[in-house]
Amino acid sequence: MAKKIKKIPYGIADFELIRRFDYYYVDKTGFIPLIEAAGRYLFLIRPRRFGKSLWLSVLESYYDIAKKDRFRETFKGTWIGENPTEDQGVYLILRFNFSAVNPDPEKLESSFESYCQGVFEEFLSKYEDAFTPEIISKLTSLPTITDRLNRLFAYGFSHDLRLCILIDEYDNFTNTILSVHGQKTYHDLTHGAGFLRHFFNVLKAGTTGSGSSLARLFITGVSPVTMDDVTSGFNIGRNISLEPKFNEMLGFTILETRRLISWYKDHGNFPLDTDEAFGIMQLWYNNYCFSHKSQQWVFNPDMVFYFMHSCIESGEMPDDLIDQNVRIDYGKLRHLILVDKRFNGNFSRLKEIMEKGRVTSSVTRSFPLEALIQPENFISLLLYFGLLSFAPASGTRTVLQIPNLTVQKLMYGYLRDAYADVDIFRVDFWRLANMLGDMAYDGVWEPVFDFLATEVKNQTSVRDYLAGEKVIQGFLLAYLNLTDYFLPRTEMEMNKGFADIFLEPFWARFPDMGYGYVIELKYIKRGELTQDILEKKIAEAREQLNKYAQDDHVVRAMSKGKLKKIVLVYHGWEMIYRG
Repeated sequence: MAKKIKKIPYGIADFELIRRFDYYYVDKTGFIPLIEAAGRYLFLIRPRRFGKSLWLSVLESYYDIAKKDRFRETFKGTWIGENPTEDQGVYLILRFNFSAVNPDPEKLESSFESYCQGVFEEFLSKYEDAFTPEIISKLTSLPTITDRLNRLFAYGFSHDLRLCILIDEYDNFTNTILSVHGQKTYHDLTHGAGFLRHFFNVLKAGTTGSGSSLARLFITGVSPVTMDDVTSGFNIGRNISLEPKFNEMLGFTILETRRLISWYKDHGNFPLDTDEAFGIMQLWYNNYCFSHKSQQWVFNPDMVFYFMHSCIESGEMPDDLIDQNVRIDYGKLRHLILVDKRFNGNFSRLKEIMEKGRVTSSVTRSFPLEALIQPENFISLLLYFGLLSFAPASGTRTVLQIPNLTVQKLMYGYLRDAYADVDIFRVDFWRLANMLGDMAYDGVWEPVFDFLATEVKNQTSVRDYLAGEKVIQGFLLAYLNLTDYFLPRTEMEMNKGFADIFLEPFWARFPDMGYGYVIELKYIKRGELTQDILEKKIAEAREQLNKYAQDDHVVRAMSKGKLKKIVLVYHGWEMIYRG
C-alpha cells in the first residue's frame, strides 16, 4: 500500500484547511500558554511571509467559541491538543486583515469602512445566537465601524460576552501609501483626527476600564512605525516582538527543518540528499533571530516550504532560490534612503552595512516616521523587515548582521536599484550576466572587471561614491551578485588571513561550472600612486592569495573545479591593475 504523502502548505495560512486536508504542519501551539501569560493585548512584528497570518489562524481556531466542538479534531496530535488552557473556545472572534483595504488615497477611507463593516456583518451572522434581533438591527444601522465597535463593546460587557480581536497586516496599506504617495499623505492618515487613528483609539478604549468586553487583542505587522504614529507606541498593550521567549514562535528551528526534510525523504519523492538540502537552506533561509537575548536562529518558513515544494514538484532544486513572495519591494525602501532623488544619510548606512556585513547598534522598539533619519531607528527597521538579524551575543554590545544569502542578494539588488534610481550608475544587466556566466564556466574573468571599470569611467557621477577599499569592495559585490553562479564570501577567514572576496562555485545548483575565484583588492589613495607602491601592493596581494588558496575550506570547495587568483588595484575610483 502506497504511503500517504502530506501536502506542502506553501502559501497557505488557513490552519483548519491545513489540518483537514493533511498538510504538513510544524506545531507551534505550545506557545499559546506563553501568549496568554504575556498579557491580553499584544503586538507582534515579523518580516513578510514569516507565518504571521497562519499564527492568527491558529489563535482563531483555538479561541473561537463557535469552533469549540471541533477542538479535538482540529488540534489532534498538537501540543495544545493535549494541554488546553482554560480560555480554549470561549471568545467571539473578530478578525481583520488590512491587506484587503484599497491603498488608493482617494478610496482608502471608504474601502476601509466597507471592508471592516463586511467583517462585522459576518461576525454578527456567525454569532447570531449571542445577540437579540434588536441589537443586531441597532449595530448594523450605525454608520461607521468605530460606532459599531463602541456599541458592541458596551453590549458585550452588559451581557457577559468575551470578545477577541485579531488584526493581521495592520500596516499593509499605510506602508503602500508611504512608499507610493509620500510622507504627507501618510501623515494625514496617521495623525490628527484621521479615521485610522480613531479606529485604534476605539480599540484602546475597549481595553481599558470596566465597561468593555474586549478581552483579547492580537495585532501583527512588519514595522512599528504606523503603530507609533497612530497610538504613540502601542500604549494599548504589550509589544512582544523582541522578547526571547517568542523568538521561535514563528519560523522553523534547525530541528524542525531537519525533521521536515527527513519526513519527505522517508515518505515522499524528495530528490535531494537530506544533508545537501539542509546545507542549501542553511545558507539561503536561516539565521533569523529577533532577540539579542536568544541564541536560537530560525529559518524563514515560506522560503523553506517554497524550496521543498519546488523540489518535489520538479524533481530538482528550483532555478531561483529566492521566492519572489519574500522580496521586499525596493519601493518600500526608496522613501527611506532617497529625498528628492538624492541619497540621504540612510543610504550611507545601508551601504556601510553591505560593505561590512554587520553593524553595532541599539534596537528601538517603537519610533515615528519622522525619527527614521536617526541611525538606530533606520537600522531597527531593517531588523523588523528581516534584512538584519541579531548576531551571536558580543558582550554588552548589540550586533546585527545580514542573516543569509537570500537577504544579501536582495540588499545588493536594492543598492543597484538605488544607484540607478538617482542616475548615478546604470549598466546593461543582461550583458553583465552573460559575462559572469563566461567567468563561471570558461574562466574568462577579465571582461567583467573591465566592463565595470569602463562604465565607472564613463559615468562620472558614481565616482564620488567610490573612495576607499571597502567601498570599492562593496560596489563590486553589488554587481558580482547579479547571478547565482557563485556563493560570495567577504572577509572570510582563510589560513590566518581574511580574503576580500571568495567567489565559491555554487556546485549544488550549477554542477557543470568550472571555476571559482579568490580576489584580493588593493587601494591607493589619489595622489599617492608611484610605481614602487603599485608593485608593492601587487606583491602583497599575490602572497596573500597564495596563502588563501591553501585554506582547507577553499581546497574542499574547489575540489571539482579550478581556482583562479585575481589581484585588483584601484587608484581612487580607477582600476589601474588586474592580473
